Amino acid sequence: MSKNHGANGASPVPASASDDSRATLQDMPGRKDKLSNKAYEKHLQKLQVELVKLQEWIRQRELKVAVIFEGRDAAGKGGVIKRTIQSLNPRICRVVALGTPSEREKKQWYFQRYVPHLPAGGEMVLFDRSWYNRAGVEHVMGYCTEEEYREFLRTCPEFERMLVRSGLILIKYWFSISDEEQERRFQSRIKDRTKRWKLSPMDIESRRRWVEYSRAKDEMFAHTDIKQAPWYVVDADVKKRARLNCISHLLSLIPYEDLTPDPVKLPERQPSGSYVRPPLSDQTFVPDVS
Repeated sequence: MSKNHGANGASPVPASASDDSRATLQDMPGRKDKLSNKAYEKHLQKLQVELVKLQEWIRQRELKVAVIFEGRDAAGKGGVIKRTIQSLNPRICRVVALGTPSEREKKQWYFQRYVPHLPAGGEMVLFDRSWYNRAGVEHVMGYCTEEEYREFLRTCPEFERMLVRSGLILIKYWFSISDEEQERRFQSRIKDRTKRWKLSPMDIESRRRWVEYSRAKDEMFAHTDIKQAPWYVVDADVKKRARLNCISHLLSLIPYEDLTPDPVKLPERQPSGSYVRPPLSDQTFVPDVS
C-alpha cells in the first residue's frame, strides 16, 4: 500500500516566514509547548521505522535524494540529521559536511566541490550545510566578493533546476530559531565541556551579526525559493518538536511503499567437529573499567 506519511506532524513554517517574524511564529498554537520524553521517543521510533521503509524504496527504485539542512547556528540541524540516519544503512544514506575549501577548490567553479557528493541512484545524501554557504557566511563575513555573491544568486536556481530535471529529488530545510533560544543554547554549550567544540569563533561572530545574517537569509530566499526546489522552514525553538516535524515532513514528500523484507530464518550453525579454538588467554582483551 502506498504511504504518504507526515500528516501526524505539524507542518513546517511557510517558506515566506523570516527570522524577523518571530512574534508571529510564537503566536501559532502548539509550537512552544514542551514534549515529554516518553511521547517524543514513541513518535520518533515510529518515524524511524518509516525511514527504514523509505530507505528500501530509495534503494530498490534507484531514487536520487538530496536533503539540505541550513539555518542559524545552534538551531538543531545536527540533532535532526543524527536522528534521521540513526537506523539507516550508511551505504545508502550518508551525511556530507564539508569543511573549509582548499586553495584549489577556491579556484574551481563554485558548485564543483559539491557535485561529487551528490547521490547516485539508490542513495540519499544529507547535506549538513551546503552550497548555500556562499549566500550566508561567505557573504556576511566577506569571504567572497560582491560579484561572486551576485553570481551565486543568479546561478543557484538554474543549478538546482538542472539537478531536478536530471531526476534528483532536492529537498531544502531552513531551521529558524529565536534570538533568545539561540542565546540559551550558546550558554549551555559554553558550560558543557562536551559541547564547547560546537562553538567556533565563526559562531560567536555570527551572533554579533544577527541582523546581517537575517538580511542575507531573506535575500537568499528571494532568489532561491523556487517552485522546483522550495525552502521549507522548520520552527526549531523546541528541539524535539523540530526533529519530529522535520522527519515527518521529509517522509511526506517522497511517496513510498513498504518493501520491508520478510523475516529471515537463521540456518543451523556449523558443528565445530574436530576444530579446537585457541584458549582465550592467548588474546588481549580490553580492560573492564565499569
